[in-house]
Amino acid sequence: MLPGVGVFGTGSTARVLVPLLKAEGFEVHALWGRSEEEACCLAKELGIPFHTSRSDDVLLHQDVDLVCIYIPPSMTRQIAVKALGIGKNVVCEKAATAVDSFKMVTAARYYPQLLSIMGNTLRFLPAFVAMRQLLVEGYVGELQVCDVRVYGPSLLDQSYGWTCEELMGGGGLHTVGSAIIDLLSYLTGTRAHRVHGLLRTFVQQNGLIRGIRRVTSDDFCFFQMLMGGTGSSGVCCTVTLNFNMPGSFVHEVMVVGSTGRLIARGTELYGQRNGSKSEELLVGDSGWVGPEVKEMPLPLLQGLSSMVKALRQSFQAQEERRCWARGPVATAPTFEDGLYVQTVVEAVKRSSSSGEWECVEIMSHEPDPNQNLCEALQRNKN
Repeated sequence: MLPGVGVFGTGSTARVLVPLLKAEGFEVHALWGRSEEEACCLAKELGIPFHTSRSDDVLLHQDVDLVCIYIPPSMTRQIAVKALGIGKNVVCEKAATAVDSFKMVTAARYYPQLLSIMGNTLRFLPAFVAMRQLLVEGYVGELQVCDVRVYGPSLLDQSYGWTCEELMGGGGLHTVGSAIIDLLSYLTGTRAHRVHGLLRTFVQQNGLIRGIRRVTSDDFCFFQMLMGGTGSSGVCCTVTLNFNMPGSFVHEVMVVGSTGRLIARGTELYGQRNGSKSEELLVGDSGWVGPEVKEMPLPLLQGLSSMVKALRQSFQAQEERRCWARGPVATAPTFEDGLYVQTVVEAVKRSSSSGEWECVEIMSHEPDPNQNLCEALQRNKN
């Protein structure tokens, strides 16, 4: 029995997600938008019976058992935690800060019977599923290096909003880099312990964003990660993100080992063993038959489609609408993975400011909101 779905968001992801959910047999009962006009317009376009700009109206909707959250990062934590608290399953995008991510982890641990996964669709893309399996089987031998390049057009919205603000979760590192950080952890089975990075904002104003407003989110980012073991036994990863290339999109992930390499270009996977004269195509492009969304690259589109299929498999054999099976979504990133990714993102930002390598230390308890005040009082007392 498939659960009824409530969708938060009216952006490009929501526009393609709703048709995909319906195609797999899910009923989308409610849509939330930042304004009544936004919600009404998209609800009519997609045939959703209920729309609102009040979050509680979706969360408390009697037919909604699964909540999909694709809204600005600064709002994600509040909706996700409340949804779990009232017994809804949750699929959501990244939060804005590590503290927000930690609060989401706490809620997920408190309600372990509920589904709580991050919406990084790259883990479900067939090319990366196959890449992980081949790495486990030893196709490249001992893994040594990962190299990722993502180039594309600007990530900014048409008007000034959260995508322009680094503190609100905008920028290439947070928007795209977080998915890459998670993907590399999934592929290698390891986590970063030290990082070094450089962020730049080359386009601070444009024809639509000018005057006293300036863009603070990064449009170029380069960072390195040391993953797994320390010293020479770890995996060296380099990631380059450049969103100053209108009209083109490059998404390439290469892993190199002692006996060969694997390269995912877009939605295709190639491999080449040492001594071989040419690459071999391991996973071809199966083609995209859904709606075309210019704002969403093909790897994300196909990954999203595969994730929705996995969700259907997870719920369909259950007698209760809110019950789910872990198997089909076992590879999905958890809220704990989301906390790790956000920790790495913030470490890269610190490194860009300090110019030094930074350690990745995952939060184990929520910081005291009055910590700075308490430290000041303690210094005065001494």
